[in-house]
This record gives sequence, C-alpha cells and structure tokens, in this order.
Amino acid sequence: MKKYDYLIVGAGLFGSVFAYEASKRGKRCLVIDKRNHIAGNIYTENIENINVHKYGAHIFHTSNKKIWDYINTFAEFNNYINCPIAKYKNEIYNMPFNMNTFSKMWGISTPKEAKDIIERQKKLYATNSPKNLEEQALSLVGKDIYEKLVKGYTEKQWGRRATELPAFIIKRLPVRFIYDNNYFNDRYQGIPIGGYTQICEKMLSNCDMRLGVDYFKNRAELNSMADKILFTGMIDEFYNYEFGELEYRSLKFETEVLPEENYQGNAVVNYTEYEIPYTRIIEHKHFEFGTQPKTVITREYPKVWRKGDEPYYAVNDERNNDLYEKYKQLADKEKNVIFGGRLGMYKYFDMDDTIEAALSLAEKELK
Repeated sequence: MKKYDYLIVGAGLFGSVFAYEASKRGKRCLVIDKRNHIAGNIYTENIENINVHKYGAHIFHTSNKKIWDYINTFAEFNNYINCPIAKYKNEIYNMPFNMNTFSKMWGISTPKEAKDIIERQKKLYATNSPKNLEEQALSLVGKDIYEKLVKGYTEKQWGRRATELPAFIIKRLPVRFIYDNNYFNDRYQGIPIGGYTQICEKMLSNCDMRLGVDYFKNRAELNSMADKILFTGMIDEFYNYEFGELEYRSLKFETEVLPEENYQGNAVVNYTEYEIPYTRIIEHKHFEFGTQPKTVITREYPKVWRKGDEPYYAVNDERNNDLYEKYKQLADKEKNVIFGGRLGMYKYFDMDDTIEAALSLAEKELK
C-alpha cells in the first residue's frame, strides 16, 4: 500500500483548499512546495509587526456568499475597501475611472459634462475593427484617459508597446459616472486580520508537509508515495515542454522598510508613466489600518518570464491557448494525475475563483 492517498504539488490556495477537503474526508495527504513556505502567492510575512504581501497586493473580493462564508471560517476579515490611486507626472487620479477622476482631469463636476467629453474624444478615434490595443482603448475612453492612465501602465505590464499588443486584451474599460472609488463591484470584500498565511496553515493542519522540495528533482520517489497526484504547477513543465513553452508574465518585487509612519497614504499607488519602471508601490500597513511607527513598501516590476523564473500570469492569447489545449489533451488522459490552479489550468483566477474551482474539484474527486 502507498502511504498517501494524494500527493499535492503546491501549497498555495488551490492545493490547500483541496488538501483540507480531502483530509476532512479521511484522506491522507502529502503536500509539497518548492518554496520554503506555504500559502503560495498569498503568503504574508510579518515585518516590523506589519503583514507584508510578499507576492503583490491580495484583496479578497467576491459576490459568492458561499465562498465568502467558507473563507471566513479560517480567518476574520476586516472592512478594507480597495481604492487604488494612479500617479501620472505627479498628478494623482482615483481608480477606477469615476467622477473623482474626471473632475481632477477636466475640472468638471457633473456626469453629463464627463460623458460629453468622453463621447467627443471617442468619436475622434472610433473604428469598427481596432488593429491593436491602442486603437481599442482610444475608441473606448478617448485620448486623455488612455494617455494618462492606460497606455504606460499597460505597456509596462505586458513588456510591449500598445500598438504591438492585440486589441482583445482590453475588451472594456469600466467608466463610472458616480463619485465612488471602490475598485470592485463585489458584495463582499476585505483583508484577513493577521494576514493570509494563517488561512493555509489551518487548511493544511491535518496534512504532512515538505517544503523546499522540487517535485521534478524527486519525481519518481514522490510519485511512488501516493495513489493520486494533484499538480498545481506549470502544465507544460509537467510534460517537459513537449509541445513547446507556454508564455507567462513574471514579476520582481523590491521590499523596503522605511523609518516613517506613512509613506504614500494609500495601500496601492499605480505609476502610469512608461518611464517609471515599476507599475505600483504597495504600502502594506494600510491593508490593515496599521499605526506602527515604521512602514514597509514594495515596488512591483513586471518582467518577461524566462525558464526558471516565477510565473505569475498566463498570457491567454490565441497562440498560447491553442498550445495549452494540446497539453490539456494529455492531461485528460491521465488516470492518476489531476491539474489545478492558475498554472495547472493556464488560466487567470482571483482568490474566490481559486477556492470555487478547488471545491468543485474536491466535490467531483472525493464523492
């Protein structure tokens, strides 16, 4: 007999939810991760008594009450509302685009004035078949919003000029004609008091853990230990890039402790000028309304993914989606391996999507 029912490769949110549901049903799980900590990209580390989001800002939001109730069994959430601001040439604008944004940009105060300006600008760039992202964005919001708040940020995020990016990347740019800075429209929103790591700790408390373990360097031994495998890493790497590499975007983080109480007055400030290399600065204490004497900030730099880098986002264009389908056809034939999460399913997930997908898999797999 094998020692475990499931080997779970990846101790992030997807793997943790599945492991919790499996162990709750009496299954024996071994969870491994190549990092030296659990919780994947939602990992928070305590620095200067501040819960630092080590892999970028994570704000939990959902309209699904079932998912909200589920995550609240593992932590108490505060009432943080995500209201990022954008900085362009030392001008500050509210995000998402709303009446506060338009009032600052054009010196107007009514929705009608804002609508008239946007419609006028859109007509100048209207096209039935935009050839690239720039043409698409100009036809959606006009020149002023695009040039100050979309162009530079998007080019940094994707590592290519907007005229070289496909139009479908931006299907819509939400414009609100109300004075509301809440970025999300979801019914439920907040940050776990004490950080995210505790959530995965509780989920994994009845599982065996091995951290700092590279699955691919110990594949035969690890596979021999369990009846089935849940793999949440890169699906193309699992198959040794048999059809070629899928494309990802990566990130670099620079974190700094500053000897001041309040650096930027907001948890997230986006830098929309192309000439500034980072896309945003996160000041972590503001996620939990901190009053500590020092502060911790993180500058976030997008970068091209190269083999060996940490993959953060799938690049879901036509070429990559077609390539993923080839890997998925192999995955569908596996009897003892299941794929999950952003990298295993080559798909962007918010945290609530991740939980919902993991619960759905558990329901199907563990019935």
